Amino acid sequence: MSTTPLPGIGVKYDLTTRERQHLSVIAHRDGARTVNIYRSDDPDACAQSLRLNVAESAALIDALTPAHHSPNLLHTTDLGLVAERIELSAASHWNGRVLGETRMRTDTGASIVAVLRRAEAIPSPTPDFRLAGGDTLIVIGTREGIETAAEILGRE
Repeated sequence: MSTTPLPGIGVKYDLTTRERQHLSVIAHRDGARTVNIYRSDDPDACAQSLRLNVAESAALIDALTPAHHSPNLLHTTDLGLVAERIELSAASHWNGRVLGETRMRTDTGASIVAVLRRAEAIPSPTPDFRLAGGDTLIVIGTREGIETAAEILGRE
């Protein structure tokens, strides 16, 4: 695999498969990805291009990573704790509200330990942190707590 910086755009990764197929992935600065597949008879001619948003890119990464059993599962410990990504939709009841209003830890026992917003990570958000549609919340708790948290955060 080769890497090429694309100033103002991101980074391009080129790969030739074992079957001599050429493909590239452009990692855009906003987190989106473009997957390009080139023609075998003309390696400079793109046969197909597929643009993926951040959520679609994450889903594809999870599908290609065999260690993951759940697309949102980050880690499970011997203590029975699970960390999971939960995306807040633009139509969510919580869009524009502060984190403390969710009463997440009180009502579920689960904790929101970080928020991923665009290309930024906000660790340990405080109760006055304002949520926004498109945020990905990193939640840690028991499996039951995480499921309840997902139900609460999915409220529209």
